[in-house]
Amino acid sequence: MAEETPICNFGWNAPPFTLPGVDGNAYRLADLSGPNGTLVMFICNHCPYVKAVIDRVVRDVNELRGFGVSAVAISSNDAEHYPDDSFANMKRFAEVHAFTFPYLYDESQDIARAYDAACTPDFFGFNADLELQYRGRLDASRKEAASPDVRRDLFEAMKLVAESGHGPKEQIPSMGCSIKWKAA
Repeated sequence: MAEETPICNFGWNAPPFTLPGVDGNAYRLADLSGPNGTLVMFICNHCPYVKAVIDRVVRDVNELRGFGVSAVAISSNDAEHYPDDSFANMKRFAEVHAFTFPYLYDESQDIARAYDAACTPDFFGFNADLELQYRGRLDASRKEAASPDVRRDLFEAMKLVAESGHGPKEQIPSMGCSIKWKAA
C-alpha cells in the first residue's frame, strides 16, 4: 500500500546524525549541509517508486549543486527482511545509478524515526539554517516515471529555497512504499 508524506512543517530543524556511507566513510549532517540548502532523502533499493525516479533524483541533485544545495540519501529499511536493501546492495545501487552524493545506512532506524520518515522516496528540503522548507514530491511520477516534460517540483522548490531561504507554500506530498520497520 502506498504511503504519503505529511504536510511540510515549515521551520522544523533537521535532526543531526552520523551514519556510515557506502563509500566506507562516516558522514555527519553538519558536514553535509550546503551553503544555500540541504536535501535529505530517504530512499531504498527495492521500492518501485524509487526505481522509477532515481535517475531524475541524480539529475536534480547534480543541477541543484550549482545553486549551493547539497544532498544526501539514507536507507533505513529492515535489510534482514528486505535483503535487496542490504548495505552491499546499497553500494551496488549507488554505483549503477552513478550517485554523486553520499548514500548512508541507518541500520538502527533511529534517524528515520527522528525525521518521521514515512515512505521511500521521502524528501526533506532544508534551507541554509537547516530549517525545513520542502516536504513534497520529486514530480508527478509514481510507480512509473512521468513524462519527461512534467514540472520538476523538488528541483523548483529547492531552487527557490536556495535563492530565498523559503520553500513554496503549496506542496504536493511524495508517495511511495512505507519504510520497512524492524519488528519491535
